[in-house]
Amino acid sequence: MHRICSSLAQNGYLIHLVGRKIPHHPLPENTPYKTHLIKCYFNKKVFFYAEYNIRLFLFLLPIKMDAICAIDVDTILPCLWYSKLKGVKRVYDAHEYFSEQKEIVTRKNIHRIWQSIERYCIPQYQHGYTVNEFIAAAFFKNFGVNYQVIKNLPIRAEFLPVNTLNDTKIILYQGAVNHGRCFETLIPAMQQVEAELWIVGTGNFLHEVKSLIEINNLSHKIKLLGPTLPEQLKNITPTAYFGLTLFEATGFNQINSLANRFFDYIMAGIPQICVNFPAYAAVQEKYKVAYLINSTDENSLAKAMNKLLNDTVLYKQLQQNCYAAREILNWQNESFKLLSFWRNICIS
Repeated sequence: MHRICSSLAQNGYLIHLVGRKIPHHPLPENTPYKTHLIKCYFNKKVFFYAEYNIRLFLFLLPIKMDAICAIDVDTILPCLWYSKLKGVKRVYDAHEYFSEQKEIVTRKNIHRIWQSIERYCIPQYQHGYTVNEFIAAAFFKNFGVNYQVIKNLPIRAEFLPVNTLNDTKIILYQGAVNHGRCFETLIPAMQQVEAELWIVGTGNFLHEVKSLIEINNLSHKIKLLGPTLPEQLKNITPTAYFGLTLFEATGFNQINSLANRFFDYIMAGIPQICVNFPAYAAVQEKYKVAYLINSTDENSLAKAMNKLLNDTVLYKQLQQNCYAAREILNWQNESFKLLSFWRNICIS
């Protein structure tokens, strides 16, 4: 959101970003856009979503704007209500196929509720964009909306840190520490790997991750760095030997994901181990920046990590390909699509 809001603000749009206040989460400072964070009493389950949606709608009511953009399904209802009440244009920014996340599809009643919200709301958002062609195609098929694809690519820095090969090699996972990210097999797999694993981020599976580290006696090998600002993260990522982009094959959203971290590793000039899912395979076919795996079981992960740690020829090939790919796969190039989209919205 920082990239999107900054790009729009720097091109003459007055942006007001509204979200949820989460304790101990750092926020960017001196941004070119306004930010308001809503503090909620409840932080989990249906009570949180109900409270947040009500508070968000009430906050929006007195504000005047020309257009409103809902980010994912957990904000889609109040934005829809506001746009209808005030007669302003509405846009949907789908970072994922929300109802098809593992933590939702595995709970039957919860899955039905979010599907119902999507069926009701998304067809009423005729303008929108999402992160890859597979989700865009699914939205067209299921909801009749033709959304543009705008990938979440990192900013191309003028000067990028160089990967320093430390005595102890670092394997990096950065991003949401959520269900469906293969921590159940990744953490025990580290018993077979001579390297450190750094986990940067937080999420709904963090408590289980801490337990897995303790159960497997791996506190000496695995470091939890917590949530980190983008400015700090861009200095951490290049120090890793390689990164991890892992998802379980549970639910459409997992199988058709295209995570930010996938491109962040490319920008940092480090290879990665990545699941062989369609969106990643499409990028890999063109740029050859990752070592793709078909299974995320414990032994397969250990074998893949040891392969990339020990095969210096493969590693150097992937690294050089990352250097070339980041000249193309960056936000400076992708942001033109965003600006063109919003220009058309504002003149329509």
